[in-house]
Amino acid sequence: MNIASRKLFLVIISAAVLLTGCTKKPKRPDPSATVFGPTSGGMINPIDVSTTADPLSGLEQRDPGFDLNGQMRGVLQPVYFDFDKSSIKASERAKLEAAAQHLRDNPTHRLLLEGHCDWRGTAEYNLGLGDRRASAAKQFLGTLGVSADRLETLSKGSLEAVKNADEATAAKDRRVELVVIQ
Repeated sequence: MNIASRKLFLVIISAAVLLTGCTKKPKRPDPSATVFGPTSGGMINPIDVSTTADPLSGLEQRDPGFDLNGQMRGVLQPVYFDFDKSSIKASERAKLEAAAQHLRDNPTHRLLLEGHCDWRGTAEYNLGLGDRRASAAKQFLGTLGVSADRLETLSKGSLEAVKNADEATAAKDRRVELVVIQ
């Protein structure tokens, strides 16, 4: 094929592609005609969907308050640490005592202890420090009678820390989050 033939071939192929075009987008149904009916802002309220599952459907009920990952955040207060330290301050011990009481009151719940650090230090160092902080919280909860099989640790290091933060913000990043899990 010569150059003129190739150009003609490309023009014909391009025209064919352009003429076929894309199909039209499907028309969205009116919200009042759907199963859920009209909702505010287009969002489905998960409480309205079905809180009473059929026992024969095979669907298990979730405890209210748990997200799709089986976690409940914000129930227990985080434990804060001094810069580059993993020892639990006396002022923070009451938070861990409250966590131990929560586990005694809710025998099906467990705790995920997430260790966090501020933005300073290398990623590797901060992962290690986050792990030491989470392990210190686990050890303290063990002294309060909490079984080790109800506790999990995870180090997030400085992954969620605010970069170049001022001291007040960095102090909030140096923590162990107490996440209730199923």
